[in-house]
Amino acid sequence: MPFLRQSAAGLRLLLVLTVLLGLLYPTAVYAVGRLVPERADGSLLEVDGRVIGSRLLGQAFDGDEWLLPRPSAAGDGYDPLASGASNLGPESPELAATVAERRADVARREGVAVDLVPPDAVTASASGLDPHVSPQYADLQVPRIARVRGLDEATVQALVDDATTGRELGVLGEPRVDVLQVNAALAVLD
Repeated sequence: MPFLRQSAAGLRLLLVLTVLLGLLYPTAVYAVGRLVPERADGSLLEVDGRVIGSRLLGQAFDGDEWLLPRPSAAGDGYDPLASGASNLGPESPELAATVAERRADVARREGVAVDLVPPDAVTASASGLDPHVSPQYADLQVPRIARVRGLDEATVQALVDDATTGRELGVLGEPRVDVLQVNAALAVLD
């Protein structure tokens, strides 16, 4: 009866793998995720015990009283269900016109020359959901935010500095400012 022996061995293997890969492995992964809950839960930012967003996804902010994020190509204002780039290449006249229009708008809003507008102020990230801006773009916005909110520029600059992260391991990536963290701190000041 080799057929029955082989079938029984196959069934035992199925049960062992089901227990290992269907129960024990997922439980172990969940347990490890609980050791670093901030990462496992989506890096949520809480203010007064209330979740206001994720540090991993950009959010739309309108109004001169806020630190403004990068432009988004993700649907209607940072829609995570419409993530993606515009697919316009560097030779695209449409992209060039969009960037020029955005550059003029940013320069007018911030009261600076067009050539002082940093690239991340006028270009969307590949996902369209980037939650950070460069320190240069954040610093450009500090005077406007301070003026509109009636705050000292040093106060707003301190909030930006607190939300600034350097390069990973000192060499990877670029310094960046968490827009949600700055805006949450600004909201607390109200």
